Amino acid sequence: MSRPFPLRLRDAITLPLCIALLAGCASNNTLQKRKQERAGAYAALPAEMKAMVDQGQIKVGMPMDAVYISWGAPAQILQSENPSGASTTWLYNGGWIEETRFWARRTLQTYYQPRTYVRAEVVFVNGVVLEWRTLPQPEQ
Repeated sequence: MSRPFPLRLRDAITLPLCIALLAGCASNNTLQKRKQERAGAYAALPAEMKAMVDQGQIKVGMPMDAVYISWGAPAQILQSENPSGASTTWLYNGGWIEETRFWARRTLQTYYQPRTYVRAEVVFVNGVVLEWRTLPQPEQ
């Protein structure tokens, strides 16, 4: 098991701030990249779906390409089949940094450990969204 690394208070404040700034800048930039990557699929979308994709939203009836452009690549792809037919489920992860503090050798130690969870599921049948849901972040 790998041991988490200790961070100083300055690092504890600076690290989340940098991550938040980069995530904010990256989300629009990566959306644009995904739109360019699948330009043909984006161009073929109806105006209503284009507007939703541009806002990072999805809805029932959207094709896989539109979900990919809107939310990005899934963390996992699951294939399943039942008497009704085959389906594909995309899982998207969320995460947070868990802080642990303890005393060791008369000094307060702080460790930060990344934690992940499944934050959204999208189920496709015949290449279009049949259903989707978001899941709450587990209690910390």
